[in-house]
Amino acid sequence: MNLAAATNESLAHTSNVLIYSSMAVYTLAFFAHIAEWVLGSRSKVGRTAAALSSSAAGASAPVVVAQGGSTAVLERPKVVTRSAAGTRDVPDGPGAAGGTFKGDLWGRIAVSLTVVAFAVEAGGVITRALSVQRAPWANMYEFSITFSTVAVGSYLVLLALKKNVRWIGLPLVTTVLLDLGIAVTTLYTDSDQLVPALHSYWLWIHVSTAIICGAVFYLGAVGTVLYLFRDSYENKLADGGTPGKFAASVMERLPSASSLDKFSYRINAAVFPLWTFTIIAGAIWAGDAWGRYWGWDPKEVWSFITWVAYAAYLHARATAGWKGRKAAYLALVAFACWLFNYYGVNIFVTGLHSYAGV
Repeated sequence: MNLAAATNESLAHTSNVLIYSSMAVYTLAFFAHIAEWVLGSRSKVGRTAAALSSSAAGASAPVVVAQGGSTAVLERPKVVTRSAAGTRDVPDGPGAAGGTFKGDLWGRIAVSLTVVAFAVEAGGVITRALSVQRAPWANMYEFSITFSTVAVGSYLVLLALKKNVRWIGLPLVTTVLLDLGIAVTTLYTDSDQLVPALHSYWLWIHVSTAIICGAVFYLGAVGTVLYLFRDSYENKLADGGTPGKFAASVMERLPSASSLDKFSYRINAAVFPLWTFTIIAGAIWAGDAWGRYWGWDPKEVWSFITWVAYAAYLHARATAGWKGRKAAYLALVAFACWLFNYYGVNIFVTGLHSYAGV
């Protein structure tokens, strides 16, 4: 074995060690997020339920207050509806920490561990690239470890921009652990070179943008799922229902349904143009590699289906009759298309993109 081959093998081993190490740190971050939710005080989240109860009462229930020796009658403020159908003008919850020092401390520890895990995982992706001397996303294993790295990086960027997104931490870390677990057990592929036709700078452009889009679409999907739960919770309170203690503890700490709806929409709308560019870049690369820009290969078809689904969602979200839950369901269908385009097409369908393998 020559020196170059030995070096590449050593780098590949280092990459594997770093990926496993990042999983260990992500696991610690997972437990820290659990502690943030469990140990955070539940005493301060009642303000959301109170606001919702007041909204349900509406303007028909006046408030009687004492002023000196007399009384005064104050009308309740009218409920102000927001852009998404079925939502009310209610305050955002205090977050997973519940507004307490102990909960916030565990939350900060969780974020710090996530930063460390991100750095370690990114190191694993970089050393994988160095071991094969190409872009580190030529197969499903490499795509998976890069995908989770970009997803966490996007989350940390939002945190750095002072966005109220720490509530994503627990579902994100949980998903990353599942993604990496599948990657190292089922999808792992030894470092290898690409077929000659795919040696192109378009690999860096097309696949990198696809990974970024998928990671950001995932964040939007998390926001959409939580929006549906939070909206159901607000509807139940507005109708006079009494949610269970566990549901109340979780839902009252999240942002309002309106805030979650806006977050998901803005995330998906922001990355949709990049997904459009991804498809165009893939067509150009196909022209260079296979001599045609579009051939209805399964991967091409499902990329287009995903594009149509997100375009339909954005159109529906901008149409008055399709805001709120209807548009949210459409957003989840669009993300499901993206997931099938990645996992389903690569594993179950044979096409020109089957070179990726597992």
